[in-house]
Amino acid sequence: MGKLDRYDIQILTELQADARLTNAELAQRVGLSAAPCWRRVRALEESGYIKGYRAEIDRHKIGLGVLAFVRLDAQRNTGELTREMEEAIRQIPEIVSCHYISGAGTFELQVVSRDLDTFSQFARQVLINLPNVKDLHTSFSLGEVKASASWPLSQLEGGAALG
Repeated sequence: MGKLDRYDIQILTELQADARLTNAELAQRVGLSAAPCWRRVRALEESGYIKGYRAEIDRHKIGLGVLAFVRLDAQRNTGELTREMEEAIRQIPEIVSCHYISGAGTFELQVVSRDLDTFSQFARQVLINLPNVKDLHTSFSLGEVKASASWPLSQLEGGAALG
């Protein structure tokens, strides 16, 4: 693959909306026959554009009513200490997202929990005891305005080079 063309972009768009489409349904939606569509999907997977397929689960229905945003401040920002912190964070299922951030703090975490008491216990027993943590700053989601698992693909319309 050299560049993403309109078929590739349409395949990505359709799969973001519904990854359960059969190849035949996907091919029909993007205007290709089944075999070329399947080859394009495989090429998008192999080149890393499609990283996987998963079900989107309602966290409230499975009892995870609290979503917290936690900024972790590190004691020291050295390579080895940061790697230890990263590895510890990767091992904790309640941390569903972690980003390096600019400005104050080192990491911004999204943490889910059943309720505030459970989160409080988790913060005191797990988060504050992560390697190299100096301080925690927590904000709680009071309601979701928008949460999307889809990326905007409009910037690809002119064709994008594959990386």
